[in-house]
Amino acid sequence: MIRIQRHVLPNGLRIVHHENTSTQMVALNLLYDVGARDEHPEHTGFAHLFEHLMFGGSVNIPDYDTPVQNAGGENNAWTNNDITNYYITLPRQNCEIGFWLESDRMLSLDFNPQSLEVQQQVVIEEFKQRNLNQPYGDVSHLMRELSYQVHPYRWPTIGKDISHIANATLDEVKDFFFRFYAPNNAILAVTGHISFEETVALAEKWFGPIPARDVKARRLPAEPRQTAQRRLRIERNVPVDALYMSFHMGNRLSREYYVCDLLSDLLSNGRSSRLIRSLVQEQQLFSSVDAYIQGSIDEGLLQISGKLSEGISLEEGEAAVWKELERLKTVPVTYEELEKVKNRYEAEQIFSNMNYLNVANNLAFFELLGNAGRINEEVGHYRSITAEEIRETATRLFVPENSNILYYQAQA
Repeated sequence: MIRIQRHVLPNGLRIVHHENTSTQMVALNLLYDVGARDEHPEHTGFAHLFEHLMFGGSVNIPDYDTPVQNAGGENNAWTNNDITNYYITLPRQNCEIGFWLESDRMLSLDFNPQSLEVQQQVVIEEFKQRNLNQPYGDVSHLMRELSYQVHPYRWPTIGKDISHIANATLDEVKDFFFRFYAPNNAILAVTGHISFEETVALAEKWFGPIPARDVKARRLPAEPRQTAQRRLRIERNVPVDALYMSFHMGNRLSREYYVCDLLSDLLSNGRSSRLIRSLVQEQQLFSSVDAYIQGSIDEGLLQISGKLSEGISLEEGEAAVWKELERLKTVPVTYEELEKVKNRYEAEQIFSNMNYLNVANNLAFFELLGNAGRINEEVGHYRSITAEEIRETATRLFVPENSNILYYQAQA
C-alpha cells in the first residue's frame, strides 16, 4: 500500500506526495493537463512542440539542463494525446533546485524567435525521421484518421502535418502556453526521500507566487458510435505487407478499459498468447503480430497489427485474425489462461512501484483521473475481471461495424 498525502496551493496547484526513505533521491513529476487533443485542427503538434520549448530557457533561467547536471540530477519529458509530463530526479540535498527550475518555467518561458526556430527544426526533423522516412512511419496518422471522425484523437501527438509546426508564430505559441501551462492546470507529484512538510514548504515557496490563469473547461466533440466498417489500402516502399486493425473501446475510467487491457494480453503477450501461438508459430501466416490498447483517457482503441509472412495475402491474414477473434466469443478463456495475464500484470505493477520515479509518474496521472489513491486499486480492478466479461466484451467489440482495417501493402 502506497501512502499518499495531498495539498492544494491557493493558486490551484495540486500536490501529491509519497515518502520513500530507502532512496537518497527525490523525484518531481509535473503533469500538465494538456495534450494533442487540446489543439486546434489546423494548429496541431503544439503540445509536443512545448515539450521541447520548455527546455529552451525560462524567464529567469536561460539554461535548464546545466543546473540539473551540476546538482547530480536527470530530467526528461514526454507528451501524448492527453497530457504533457515533465520529471526530474535529484539527490535529496539538492532537491530544491527542482522546485526552482520547474516553477520558473511554469511562470513563463523565455519566448524569443531564436528559441522557437531551433525547437521547430528539432520537431520537424523528428517528424521526418519517425513518420516520413521510416518504414510504416505514417501508420499512426492513417489509423487515427480512419478510426476517428470528429474527436481530436484523429491526429497523433507529433501533429497532422509538418506545416503546422513550421508555420507556428511566436504569438500563437505564447497564447497556447498561457492557456494551459498554469498552476491550476497542473499536478506536482513528489516522491523519494523528502517529507510531506518539506515538500509543501518548498512548493509554497517556489510555486505559490505564480498566479492562477484562466483555463477554459475542456469541451471536446464526442466521437459518434461507429456503425460501419472502414477500410483503406495503401502502397508504400516497405519490406513486407502489414495489416492494421482497430476497434473502439471504453475510456480510461471504464471497466471495459481493464477488460480490453487483459484482452490484448490474452491475444499477444507472450509465446503462449492466442495470436502468436496460432498465427505465428502454428500456421506461420505472420512473422510478427501484436495487440495493444492506446491507454487514452477518452474512449480509445484496441489495435491489432501484424507483418505478413512471405506468400500470404493481406486478405488471408485478416481472415485468420477474425477467426481468432471469433474464438474469443465461443471458446471460453480458461482459468489458467486468465490467471497468467493477471499475474503478469500484478508482478509488473509491484516491480514498477518499487521505483520512486515510477510512483511519481503514476501518482500524478491517477490524481488527474480523479484520485491518486487509484494507484493502490489498479491490481484489484484487473483481479476482479471474469472470463465471462472477457467473452462479453469480445462479442461486443470484435464486430465488423466497429472495425477499421488498413492494408499496408509493399510496392511491387
